[in-house]
Order: sequence, then C-alpha cells, then structure tokens
Amino acid sequence: MRETGTQMQTSEEFVPKQPRLTPQETGRLGREIYKRDIREKVEPEHVGRFVAIDTESGCWALGDSVGDARNRLDVVRPEAVDVLIEKIGYNAVGSFGGGAPRRTNWSKE
Repeated sequence: MRETGTQMQTSEEFVPKQPRLTPQETGRLGREIYKRDIREKVEPEHVGRFVAIDTESGCWALGDSVGDARNRLDVVRPEAVDVLIEKIGYNAVGSFGGGAPRRTNWSKE
C-alpha cells in the first residue's frame, strides 16, 4: 500500500461480493436448509437468537444479533454471498410495531 497525496491506494482493489441468486431464491434455499439441517439442532434451546445460513455450502452460524450471526459465518465462510438470516423460533426476523410473530409449534413444518 502506498500513499499518494491524500488518497490511499492499495495493490488489491476492494471488490464487493455480488449475489449469485435472487433474494427469492436465497430465501427459499435458506429456509429449506434451515428446516432440513438446522432446526432440530437449535429449537427450542436458542429461541430469539439468529442464524446466518450460506445457501451455497449449507454452512451456518448462530449469533445474538443479525450482525453477530453474519460475522460468525464470515469467519468460517468468508466467501459466502447468498446468505439468509433467520430469527430462531419466529416467523420473521423483525417487525414494525407489535412485535414479530413467534412460532410456538416446534414440529417440523
């Protein structure tokens, strides 16, 4: 890295990760992976925590917030791009107003 004037230049330019799937495909695949591989392992012990799921590899990580779950996934799978975040035990990650609807049925829906 070298400094020129007031700008820093690096030999490697930062290239943002580009999604490979549409948001709908990421959601569908992520929910499928969650129901098939993850749900039994995390519910109901981790209700309220978040899980980040890499839809390409099936790797996942738990966290106490959306950012925490994503950061933990990045440690084991830094190349993950198409990632679904789920709030364990809830039908939505969050909501406006009255609160996210909690799922009380722990069966395999």
